[in-house]
Amino acid sequence: MKDYYKVLGVSKNATLDEIKKAYRKLALKYHPDRNKGNKEAEEKFKEINEAYAVLSDTEKRRQYDTFGAEGFRQRFSQEDIFQGFDIGDILKDFGFGTSDIFSTLFGGGKRKGFRYSTFTGPFGQYSTGDEGFDVADYFARGGAGPAKGRDTIYDLTITLEDAARGTEKLIAIRRNGKVEQIAVKIPPGIDMGKKLRIPGKGERGAGGGPPGDLYVRVQVQNHPLFRREGDNIYIDQEITFSEAVLGTTIEVPTLNGIKEVKVPPGTSGNTKLRLKGEGVPHLKGKGKGDAYIRIFIKVPKNLTSKQKELIESLAKEGV
Repeated sequence: MKDYYKVLGVSKNATLDEIKKAYRKLALKYHPDRNKGNKEAEEKFKEINEAYAVLSDTEKRRQYDTFGAEGFRQRFSQEDIFQGFDIGDILKDFGFGTSDIFSTLFGGGKRKGFRYSTFTGPFGQYSTGDEGFDVADYFARGGAGPAKGRDTIYDLTITLEDAARGTEKLIAIRRNGKVEQIAVKIPPGIDMGKKLRIPGKGERGAGGGPPGDLYVRVQVQNHPLFRREGDNIYIDQEITFSEAVLGTTIEVPTLNGIKEVKVPPGTSGNTKLRLKGEGVPHLKGKGKGDAYIRIFIKVPKNLTSKQKELIESLAKEGV
C-alpha cells in the first residue's frame, strides 16, 4: 500500500501549506505534458495527485491517519479519494492541456468530482454537488456524451423509537432549482450514519444523462433513558440497599412499554439483568437485540437516628 506522505516527500506532521508546496513541485515535474509517452512519469503523476487528494482534505487525512494505508483503501474507492479534489489548481497553475490530466488520473473513463454544499430544510440538512464542478464534464465537453447527474446527501434526524420501530418521513429538498417533497421509508433497526438510497432523486444529468441518486443519511437522537449499543438497549435503574439485599420487583421502561423485572436477593451494584428480545430489531435478518437493566444501589446520605441504629446493628452482625 502507498504511503501518501512518502509519495509527496513530507512528514506526517506536515502543514497544509507544506503539503501543497510539495505537491505542486512534484506535479510540475511529472506532468504528462512535460513527459510525453513516459508511462513511469504518468504513474508517478497519478500517485502524486492521489496522495494530495487525500492529504489536502482534512477528513480524508484524518481517516488515513486513523486506519493506515491499508485500512483507508478498504474504506475508500479511487472515486471516493478524488471526490472533492480541486483539479482546477493544476490547470490554473500550470496551464497545460486538460485531456492528458484527465486520462492519467482516471484512465480515460468518466468520473465525477464533488464539492458538497449543505442546506437546511424543514426536516434536516442536505448536501449537493457544487454547480459547475463535474470532472467528466469539465474535461470532455466536446463529445463526452451523456453523464449521470450528481448524487445528493440529506441528513435526517429521527428518534430512537423511530429507528427501532421504523417509520416514514416526508422530507423537502431543493432539486434542479425547485423544492420537492419526498417520502422516505425508514426500516426498523436502522442505526446512526446508515444511508438510504432513493434512485433518480439527485441532480439532473448532463447531456441527457440519467439523474443522480438521493442518499438519506440517518442521524439518531440521544435518548434520555436508553443507551443503544448495536441492537441492544441499556437502561440504568436504581434500587435501595434493602431491595438489593432482600430482592424485589421493579417496573422498567423499555422500547415496548413498562416491564416488570425481578431483582434477585443479594444483587450487587452494576449487575446487569437481561430482557431477551426487548432491544432493537435486526436490520438484516429476523429477531431483535436485548435490553439490559444495569442496577445501581442507592446509598442514603442522611439517616434518621433509628435508621442509623438499625444499620449499626446490622454492622455488628457482619452485614
